[in-house]
Amino acid sequence: MAAVRRGRKLFEGKWKILFETEHPDRLIQRFKDAPTFAGARAPVKLARRGAMKNGISAALFGLLHRNGIPTHFLEVLSDREMLVRRLEMIRLEVVVRNLVAGSLAKRLGMEVGTPLAAPVLEHYYKSDALGDPFVNDFHVNALGLASGEELKAIREVAFRANGILLPFFAEREILLVDFKLEFGRHDGRLMVGDELTPDGCRFWDRSTRERLGKDRTRRSPAREAATYQEVFQRICS
Repeated sequence: MAAVRRGRKLFEGKWKILFETEHPDRLIQRFKDAPTFAGARAPVKLARRGAMKNGISAALFGLLHRNGIPTHFLEVLSDREMLVRRLEMIRLEVVVRNLVAGSLAKRLGMEVGTPLAAPVLEHYYKSDALGDPFVNDFHVNALGLASGEELKAIREVAFRANGILLPFFAEREILLVDFKLEFGRHDGRLMVGDELTPDGCRFWDRSTRERLGKDRTRRSPAREAATYQEVFQRICS
């Protein structure tokens, strides 16, 4: 398609900046090398992290699209930018869990790494001020975030996405422990939006159980850069 001209900045989040284009239904999504936090927490900057986030998201969005799951992704514009559909985002983080890890282990007192008999789906209310609290269907209804039909569709798509992503990562010797999806509305249709990267997924090496995704709280920047590059190579090579 013709060159897309970047317009005014519409929004800047922790990891991304959204810009308007000449087309009212199209945005440019640019990925950053370091997150921007609201508090005093010091950001960690990794060389080419934005470019790797762009490449990984494009690959995974493309995979979902080829398997019948609509996403906001349209095309890669540059190493750090992609063209996406403008969505009316639903303020929910939808987490699908295949193994016990993170907050699930703490809440249920289960051992980290325990396989789940069936995938577990959770909703979190997107609110930095509240710390993205865990919510159920009744909370979602009370907050007016999504209708009952939309919640049903979101769950169906999330589980379908899990069924697509699991074998894809298994072929690349990665355990998909859990991952986050975000959804939005476009012309009355639900689509997967935001991003799909190691910053919102928990990846472990299938053989060694080495943490490749967001379990990096005690790593040095050099080690974090190495694991991010490893995930990028396995997905995009």
